[in-house]
Amino acid sequence: MALSVFLLLSISICYLVFLQDLLLSVNASNAQSHNLTQNSVTPINYDLYRSSRNLMGEIRALVRRHPDKLTMETLKAANKGYGAQITVVTYGKEKEEKDKRSKLRILLSFGQHGRELITTELALRILSILSEEKLLPGMDQASLNSVLDKLVIKVVPMENPNGRKVVEGGDLCERRNGRGVDLNRNWSVDWGKKEKDYDPYEENPGVAPFSEPESQIMRKLAISFEPHLWVNVHSGMEALFMPYDHKNTTLDGLPLKRMKSFLEEVNHHHCQERCMIGSGGGLVGYFAHGTATDFMYDVVGVPMAFTFEIYGDGTASSKDCFKMFNPTDPAAYNRVLSDWSATFFTIFKLVPLQIGEKAPILKLEKLVSIDEYLDGYLMERRNRYGKKMENFKKQV
Repeated sequence: MALSVFLLLSISICYLVFLQDLLLSVNASNAQSHNLTQNSVTPINYDLYRSSRNLMGEIRALVRRHPDKLTMETLKAANKGYGAQITVVTYGKEKEEKDKRSKLRILLSFGQHGRELITTELALRILSILSEEKLLPGMDQASLNSVLDKLVIKVVPMENPNGRKVVEGGDLCERRNGRGVDLNRNWSVDWGKKEKDYDPYEENPGVAPFSEPESQIMRKLAISFEPHLWVNVHSGMEALFMPYDHKNTTLDGLPLKRMKSFLEEVNHHHCQERCMIGSGGGLVGYFAHGTATDFMYDVVGVPMAFTFEIYGDGTASSKDCFKMFNPTDPAAYNRVLSDWSATFFTIFKLVPLQIGEKAPILKLEKLVSIDEYLDGYLMERRNRYGKKMENFKKQV
């Protein structure tokens, strides 16, 4: 009997030791796997990329050095305890408002998603070329200046500075703003619709259209400026998108012909035919509801409204977001900035040819006040394709 008890105890102890060793082995394996995953996530390369603070500091210094070419303003808004401010840089050699309203107007936005650092670097490069501190290889400066004289260009170098700070704090996959809303889902066209694969971490549209201060600022800017060309610059792939994002439908008639020929020209000369062209909803693989570009086209009435995707690494894992959305080596970084800055200056040349030498002059009898939130700005009453004009409401 005593021998049986002894054997039973011995077997139990051996089994417990075996379980402990097994548990330690599993924990070690998990830790090794976790470390491997952590080590495989590419950190921000600050030898290539500027912090948001340094980048905006360089832009402010650039504007101060070239007051004859560049001006800058900071727009602010707040909602329920959350505030945002967005810097807007304007290129235009003529200061008189009447001269600006007779020119073609271009609005470019970068950094709407915090994790897409390369887009804000491109904004700085474009501004540096506009100031003539940097030159485009092979571009005749006198010829370029004659084109730029016809334009007023507003550049938003970083639409989502609060979200960018979250990324710089270590969450390299964050695309939303400082309170977790995707700014490219917070606009009113088809707002709030959720697809079957809806991911709130990626696509949270907010509690209402324009609930976010950043979107309010951009809406006000677009309506007051009335651009002829809008480009929302992103990364994640290489593509040239036109409306619509929220449905698998492209434009028809003259708008389709004009936009498609414009993008085909860009694709041929700068993408070497590798960029996808078409509607975002038809090509990107999912529908995006409440986007800025759909609003710019449908509500603001921008005749040429685009979303450009300037870089993507399809080999990166879904957790390695910095690598997925941003070039990580100097050669690729410089290539993206050189290629796409050249692309935008080609676009600046093409816009007058596509739209006409002179911008339409607005007639006062066609203008109506929007609402209190827009501080008395006026906009032209439009009824595009029989659609009802958006009812702007003050956000609280």
